[in-house]
Amino acid sequence: MPRDVQVTFDCADPAAQAAFWAEALGYVLAPPPPGFDTWEAALDAWQVPDDQRNSRSALVDPEGTRPRLFFQRVPEGKTVKNRVHLDVRAAPGLEGADRMAALEAEAERLGALGATRVRRFEPGEEMSGGFLVMQDPEGNEFCLD
Repeated sequence: MPRDVQVTFDCADPAAQAAFWAEALGYVLAPPPPGFDTWEAALDAWQVPDDQRNSRSALVDPEGTRPRLFFQRVPEGKTVKNRVHLDVRAAPGLEGADRMAALEAEAERLGALGATRVRRFEPGEEMSGGFLVMQDPEGNEFCLD
């Protein structure tokens, strides 16, 4: 039986990570629970202390087709390379110089949002059409593909 999945990010600042990935992927903040107009109203009603209000955040695809993204605050920082990462499909259907130009343009856009460029793989390298390795603002690796 098929299952839905949610991608969970352990992080230091869930709100900031959610803001970055919303811009990167065209996602939106998950709506507040039924009965509340805003998340602030829900947190007030649940008497969540101010220091706990950035302990988690979630994003959803506005089209409802891609997985939900969940960000949870953890006490430890990132120490090693991710074993699983996202490939952001920034140049589907493009090849050669057009593909790499589209990837570079997306890398520039995401860099302005706090991402860091790690490495460029040229077409044919790693048996691919070319891609860029990036890191989000907290150092999680992802690829522009």
